[in-house]
Amino acid sequence: MNHSKESRAKLLLRLVKGSMRFFVASILCMAIMSLSEMIVPQVISMTVDSVIGERPLEMQSYLRVPLEALGVDIAALPAYFSQRLWALSLVVAGLALLSAVFRYAATLATNKGSETLVKNMRDKLFTQLQKLPFQWHNQNQTGDLIQRCTNDVDMVRNFVSMQLISVFRIVIMMCLSISFMFSLNARLAWVAVAAVPIIIAYSTIFRLKIEKYFFEYDENEGKLSAIAQENLTGVRVVRAFGRERTEIEKFEAMNQLCTKLSLRLSKLMSLFWALGDLVSGLQVMLILVLGTVFTVRGEMSTGNLIAFISYNGMLTWPVRELGRVISEMSKAGVSISRVGHILSSQIEQDAPDATEDPIQGDIKFENVSFSYDGENTIIDNVNLTVPQGKVLGILGGTGSGKTTLMLLLEKIYAPTEGRITIGGKDIAQMRTSWVRRHIGMVLQEPYLFTGTLQENISITQPEATLENVRAAARIACLDDNVQGFAKGYDTIVGERGVTLSGGQKQRSAIARMLMQHTPIIVLDDSLSAVDAQTDAKIRAALNRSFGDATVIIISHRITTLMRADKIVVMDSGRIVQEGTHETLSQQEGIYRRICGIQEAVREEETQ
Repeated sequence: MNHSKESRAKLLLRLVKGSMRFFVASILCMAIMSLSEMIVPQVISMTVDSVIGERPLEMQSYLRVPLEALGVDIAALPAYFSQRLWALSLVVAGLALLSAVFRYAATLATNKGSETLVKNMRDKLFTQLQKLPFQWHNQNQTGDLIQRCTNDVDMVRNFVSMQLISVFRIVIMMCLSISFMFSLNARLAWVAVAAVPIIIAYSTIFRLKIEKYFFEYDENEGKLSAIAQENLTGVRVVRAFGRERTEIEKFEAMNQLCTKLSLRLSKLMSLFWALGDLVSGLQVMLILVLGTVFTVRGEMSTGNLIAFISYNGMLTWPVRELGRVISEMSKAGVSISRVGHILSSQIEQDAPDATEDPIQGDIKFENVSFSYDGENTIIDNVNLTVPQGKVLGILGGTGSGKTTLMLLLEKIYAPTEGRITIGGKDIAQMRTSWVRRHIGMVLQEPYLFTGTLQENISITQPEATLENVRAAARIACLDDNVQGFAKGYDTIVGERGVTLSGGQKQRSAIARMLMQHTPIIVLDDSLSAVDAQTDAKIRAALNRSFGDATVIIISHRITTLMRADKIVVMDSGRIVQEGTHETLSQQEGIYRRICGIQEAVREEETQ
C-alpha cells in the first residue's frame, strides 16, 4: 500500500475508522446524559417558585408538550407536588439514575473505542515498519521509532478518547445550557456567553506556542530513548571499553535538556490554566452579582436564579474544557504528525507485473552501480557472472562493497544503475518476497531473537522437528556444543543471542539458513568468529550438503576462499581481480599480498 502525505485530520479519521462505532455510541450516550442533567435545574426552579412559592408554573415547551400529550394537567402540578414533595425527590433521583446509567455506558463505549484505537494503531505501525525499506530504517533511530509507537500513540489515544470525544459533549452542554439560560434571562445569558470567545481566543494563541514547545520536547525525548536503547543493546561494548561514565554523562545531558524543555512547557501550561481560572472566576462573579440585582428588582425569580447559576456552572466547565482541548490539540497534532511520518513513508513495492520465476540458472551482475545518497558510489559498474551450482569467493577490505553487492542480490537495496539477473530474469521484475525466500543469507553479525535455540534455528520452518534442527546444526558444527548445554536446544539464547559466544551465534545462523534449503546461499564473513580448525570442519560439512546450490562466500580468510570455483577481489566498489586461487596467488595485487601476510602469520603460529 502506498501511503501518500496526509493532513492530520485525514490521518486521524483513518486511524479511528475501526473504533468509530464505539465513539459514536459514546457521543449519543453523552447527549442523553447531558439532557437529563439539564432537566434537574428546571425541576429545582419549579419547586422553589411554584411548589414552595406561589409563582404560576412556567414550563418549557420541550417538557410541556410531551406532558400535555400524555393528558397531564400542568396547572395542577404545583398543588399536587406541594402535597407530595417526595415525588419531586423521586423525579430528581430518577434523572440522576438515568444520567448515571448513560454516563456508565458512555465511559464503557469510550474505553472500548480507546483500546480498539490503540490496537489498530499499533497493528498499522508495526505492519508498516515491517514493510519499509532497509534504507529507511538506517535513516531513522530505533529509539525514536519506539517513542513514536508508544508515547505518541498514547498521546493520540488520550486526545481522541478524552479531549476529542469531550468536544461533542462540550458542544451539547454549551448549546443546551445557553439555550436554557436565554429562556430564563437573556441579558444575564449574554454576560455568561461573553466569556466563551475570550477563552477560545487566548486558547488558540496558547495552542501555537504549546505546539512549538511540545514538538521540541517530543523530538528530544525520542533522542533520549534512542540513547537508552543503544546503551541497553550495546551494554557489553560499553562495559568492555569502560565507557560507563561517558555514556552516563551523555544520557544526563540529554535528560537535563528534556527536563528543561518540559519545565518550559509546564510554565506555559500553568499560565494558560491560571488565565482560565481568572476569566472563569470573573464570569461567575458577574453572574452572581447581576443575577442577585435582577432578582431583587423582580426581573428574575429566586428559582430561575438558582437554575441560571446551575446552568452557568454547567457552561463554565465545558468552556474551560474547550480551551483545554484547543491547547491539547497542539500536543496531539505533533504526535499525529510523528505517527504519520511512519504511516506515510514509502513502503517496499514490487513491479505491477512482478513474477515468481524459478530461481535457477546463472547469476549475473550487469553494469551494476549503487549509491546510498546519490553522491558517494558504493558499487561502481560491476560486471560479474556466477554460474549455477558453482562456488564464488569474494575478498576485499572493509568498505570495498562486498556486503552491499549481496544486499543488492537479495533486493534489500536496488541498483542505482544496471541490473541483476538470475537465469536471465531481472530480479527487479520478480516479487521481493519470492527472491528473498530463495536466497539463504548469513551475515557476519547474525541476529538471534529472544527464545530457545531450537526456535531460532527453525524460525523459517516452525513445523520442523528437533531431528531436522539437529541435522542442520550438525552441518554447522553446532550440535556437539548444544549437547553440552544443560537444556540442550531448549536453552534460552537471550536478547540478540547474548548468552552465546560469537562463534556459536554464527553457527546458529548458518543452521537457520540451512533449514531454508535455498538454491542460492550467501555466507557473508559468517565464519569470522570461529577458529581456523572449526572453520575447516564447517566448510567441509557445508561442501557435502550444498548439492547443486549456488554459493557465494565472502571472507577475509584465504583458506576459506581457496577452494571456490572462482574468486573476485573488490576494492572501492570495483572488481579489481578475478580468477582461481592458483591464478590469483601468482598475480601481483591485493590477493597475493593478503595471501602472503596470512601465510606468514600461520608460519609464526606453528613455530
